[in-house]
Amino acid sequence: MSTLRKYLFTTDHHVIGLQYLALAVASVLIGAALSLLMRVHLTYPDLHIPGHGIVKPEDYLAMVTLHGTIMLFFVLTTAPQSGFGNLILPAQIGARRMAFPALNAASFWTTLAALITLCCSSFVKGGAAISGWTAYPPLSAIASAGPGQGLGMDLWLLSIALFGIATTMASINTLTTVIRYRCDGMTWDRLPLTVWAWFTAALLSLIAFSVLLAALLLLFLDRHASTSFFIPAGDLTSGVLHTSGSGSPLLWLHLFWFFGHPEVYIAILPGMGLTSMLLANFSHRKPFAYRTMIATTLLIGGLGILVWGHHMFVAGLNPFAGTAFSISTMAIALPSTAKVLSWLATTWRSKPRLATPMLWSLGFVSLFVTGGLTGPILAQPILDQYLHNTFFVVAHFHLIMAMAGIFGLCAAIYYYFPLLTGRLLSETLGRWHFWLTLFFAYNTFLPMHFTGLMGEPRHYAQLTGIPNAAGRLLAQTMSLQRHITWSAIGLALAQLPFLWNLVRSLHHGEPSPQNPWNATTLEWHPGLAPFAPASDDPITVYTAPCCYDEHTFTPQWHSVSASNQKPE
Repeated sequence: MSTLRKYLFTTDHHVIGLQYLALAVASVLIGAALSLLMRVHLTYPDLHIPGHGIVKPEDYLAMVTLHGTIMLFFVLTTAPQSGFGNLILPAQIGARRMAFPALNAASFWTTLAALITLCCSSFVKGGAAISGWTAYPPLSAIASAGPGQGLGMDLWLLSIALFGIATTMASINTLTTVIRYRCDGMTWDRLPLTVWAWFTAALLSLIAFSVLLAALLLLFLDRHASTSFFIPAGDLTSGVLHTSGSGSPLLWLHLFWFFGHPEVYIAILPGMGLTSMLLANFSHRKPFAYRTMIATTLLIGGLGILVWGHHMFVAGLNPFAGTAFSISTMAIALPSTAKVLSWLATTWRSKPRLATPMLWSLGFVSLFVTGGLTGPILAQPILDQYLHNTFFVVAHFHLIMAMAGIFGLCAAIYYYFPLLTGRLLSETLGRWHFWLTLFFAYNTFLPMHFTGLMGEPRHYAQLTGIPNAAGRLLAQTMSLQRHITWSAIGLALAQLPFLWNLVRSLHHGEPSPQNPWNATTLEWHPGLAPFAPASDDPITVYTAPCCYDEHTFTPQWHSVSASNQKPE
């Protein structure tokens, strides 16, 4: 019973962080399985899936909805912000706990309830929601609109509402911890860039999820209280004519994307912060233009709230509004570009130590740049008129957010595994994992740009059997579809070396030194390491992070006048 209480009903932020990571691992397995089923169906639409049969259009759309929802919320948001945030953030500011331990535990259990609710939607009458993770009305606002739009849609709304509440609680905890629990000497300009990233993402979460919760409530009222916030008069759905009300689906688009685009930065900012610190660590340098990097993090967060309208260029926006959103979208590329230039300048002529975490950080930069290059294209209303809702957009956000986010998570796992377990992961297996994943990631998502340029739509359940010119055009993409599908299978199989590495190293890995990476940030302090014996010794910070010279380094808890440590 004591073990059950320790791991299930704990308020220890280290254990809660591991709980979040375990939840994210379960989620990524489900989300990846759904994505493979979708790819196989698009390539071989008549294939009988064992235990299921032929995938119907409503089944495919349910897979799209569940895959997008699970990966975005329960993997790309949960793992970096709540998982590693709980494990690493308090120690990086010299704190021994989060500000609100009970609220922290409640946040995890609410997140778990949200995931269970979402998964249960697949087993109710009518099946899971088919509206995509964006849930556009009026179809999502009318329970009789089709399969999955009944109880399955209600459970989707409940799941996202629970997740929003959990994320809000976690964000309050993160912000309070950073503001109130910094140790002596930990001034704002001595915070690691990872902490600035977690802090900015938490600010965005408070704003964005508050708006999303309001939108979800309005949509629920439209479905069950005969309101018409999003249902226009004259809407005809499933033979039912709505004659009253003056709602507008455009209102949902504004509310949802006011949340939706900051959500992209909530997912990617922790990876950007970690990449900045790891590139500096393994290059044995301070991040180039450190204070500018802090400013760009805050600027990305601020501008991220102002660009939601670029998702709505084809929704009938006023042309002047389209121009404003296009300009703001181009503007957000400036701080992102400044970050890339800082990363390049930090590593320039540095002879970096190419350990596995460094490789994953460099992979993050590669994917972030590659995916970001298509951002200015989609920011142009005239180009977006054609590319909107095609696989060109799928390729863009999978490279810049999904794959870059996953590479950031892998960098964190390889970097912090010694800190959490006292053992090192195999460098050989780690390199195989990195190169295979990078190869198949590009082979999976780069060709989607070409299928999108050829007009392949995102939400078609089948690309064959379509008559006339559209069918002939889509038939030309089938060779690329097969390439993408087999590359996606390769991408999934490329994770097997990592799983074996993880299991093997937990029990038989090489014992790790106290500070194997010559890190300078406080989480490597002997008294702050996760699961280290409790200590009340005061922690004091004397320097900014990444205090390196040519051959030595000075951890933040060492006085500048003290003798520097020698590299291990």
